[in-house]
Amino acid sequence: QVQLVESGGGLVQPGGSLRLSCTASGSISSINVMGWFRQAPGKEREFAASISWRAYGTYYADSMKGRFTISRDFAKNTVYLQMNSLKPEDTAVYYCAAKISPPIVTLDYDYWGQGTQVSVSS
Repeated sequence: QVQLVESGGGLVQPGGSLRLSCTASGSISSINVMGWFRQAPGKEREFAASISWRAYGTYYADSMKGRFTISRDFAKNTVYLQMNSLKPEDTAVYYCAAKISPPIVTLDYDYWGQGTQVSVSS
């Protein structure tokens, strides 16, 4: 089993920035990809970004490209999501996820965090 704990959410004004963190524990050796998803009120959960845990590679949803950056610190078992130029429509619960299968473009995630709220409002 893998446990994921997110942090870094909060309230930010439009145009502002936030950095989300997700720390993994447990059977980390089984992880090949880490990702971020989000779910806005009344909407389905959507993919945001993913990163290879052991190799090099990132993948973004088209709507996140240019504003969001995913990165990892292997030594800290932590993945980050840097979010810039935030808009009110970015308001959502953001979830960290991990998967065993290697491809960074597939969405077959095995483990999920509890989520962290991001609210963008003036």
